[in-house]
Amino acid sequence: MATGLFITATDTGAGKTYLASRLTEALTEQGCKVAVRKPVESGCAKIDGRLVPQDAEALRRAAGGWEALEAVCPHPLHEPLSPPRAARRMKRKLFLDELAAACAMPEEADLQIVEGTGGLFAPLAEDALNADLAAALDLPVLLVVPDRLGAINQALLGIHAITHYGLKLAGVVLNQLEPERPRGMDNLADLRLWTGAPLFTLPYGADRAAAQALLRLPLAC
Repeated sequence: MATGLFITATDTGAGKTYLASRLTEALTEQGCKVAVRKPVESGCAKIDGRLVPQDAEALRRAAGGWEALEAVCPHPLHEPLSPPRAARRMKRKLFLDELAAACAMPEEADLQIVEGTGGLFAPLAEDALNADLAAALDLPVLLVVPDRLGAINQALLGIHAITHYGLKLAGVVLNQLEPERPRGMDNLADLRLWTGAPLFTLPYGADRAAAQALLRLPLAC
């Protein structure tokens, strides 16, 4: 059983934070103490003179707010660019070792949920992609795929990338971002024809109850 997950996606805007928050809430309700991490976040608004990472704050609240925001996201960045580019524009440089250190699981936590920034192969630091951080943390990867036309191709490419990069695949989540889907489309059924990977769905507007199905993931708490 894994002690956590690295949550990534086929692209930016796939709903990683939403899914991670619902999963964290569900785990917390089950009595797990979850350490959430988004070690770097771009596009942070400046409020009262400080950068506030909104995705990281959503994760922190979902976990019950037991850790400081600075622990969840120690590297907030202002501009909505790739983290290494946004950091450089702030006269800073990010490296894999410091991001991995920021994701160290506290002793009092039962498990950890780490959310990447952007897609699996998106640049995360000067010397790392998101995939490199997942490898450094030795966490199984949960891949989020928008449940729309083109999802089958994106999911299969993502599965191939994860496994051929030497990472462990925890599962694939088809996340419904729009209230309506094309008539007759069933990406879940079609994907089952092409992969034996664990598949999950998250309906549009899913709440904590809908996220309970994700508790079938191999997590130790």
